[in-house]
Amino acid sequence: MKVAIVGFGKIARDQHVPAIANSGAFELAATASRHAHAEGLPAYPDIEALLAAEPDIAAIALCQPPQVRHAAARAAIAAGRHVFLEKPPGATLSEVVDLARAADDAGVTLFASWHSRFAAGVESARDWLAGRTIRSIRIDWKEDVRHWHPGQQWIWEPGGLGVFDPGINALSILTRLLRGPVRLEAATLEFPANRDAPIAATLAMRTTEGAPIAADFDWRQTGPQTWDIVVETDAGMLRLAEGGNRLFVDGVERPLPAEGEYPALYARFARLVADGRSDVDVAPLRLVADAFLAGRRTATAAFED
Repeated sequence: MKVAIVGFGKIARDQHVPAIANSGAFELAATASRHAHAEGLPAYPDIEALLAAEPDIAAIALCQPPQVRHAAARAAIAAGRHVFLEKPPGATLSEVVDLARAADDAGVTLFASWHSRFAAGVESARDWLAGRTIRSIRIDWKEDVRHWHPGQQWIWEPGGLGVFDPGINALSILTRLLRGPVRLEAATLEFPANRDAPIAATLAMRTTEGAPIAADFDWRQTGPQTWDIVVETDAGMLRLAEGGNRLFVDGVERPLPAEGEYPALYARFARLVADGRSDVDVAPLRLVADAFLAGRRTATAAFED
């Protein structure tokens, strides 16, 4: 199946292109982007031009900033194309719900992807936790924004999510590990004096059974990066490290398959298209929305990239 990428930035070049090339189910046929293109392939300035010129492209992968993704997805769905949404699936919950309904009405697949759910250790961790009683969960997700998002101003604007851009990866893993919904109780969001999105956040949540969940997200960490989830249970401690790609039980590391988040995403997308289904889980985005809705906002020092 021919697929086009809209928004040909770092994530598209680093992850989507090689995953498509090795998928066996998709062929990258074109791009639409204001500033970049894939060598040797048709390139268009926007999705409208791409859709008009490429009727044989059946699927569109949307990798632009979330603030502009809804309009692009709506255009693709109206043109009868299957749509792969890079995370987060949108800037608001309401627009994602709108896209899901539009895709259902048009009879096309909409895939709201959460790449961290496909990290090597997540499913093994989910299986290990099944049947055990969770006593508490601790999430530490701390990284250097200057390294991962250099000069990307959209991420600091309303709808760009700020530190929740990486933090939502942790929440996507959390909501996959647990069998029931997660409830947010309180949050504190730190906003730089010159920015419209938070640079750090702490969240207090609970599982359906009442076990406490504490999350600490911070974009100011230099040196080694931290992407850890620790789960205390009645039968020992589980730790997912390195974004879910290493798994420890009571301090002993478990063997895992090689990392392959984006190849797994495209395999999932191919199955959904073949089955005529969509996959639009908004649970991670709902927790972020709850944090913005109920969280206490505090001011911190101005941030300069």
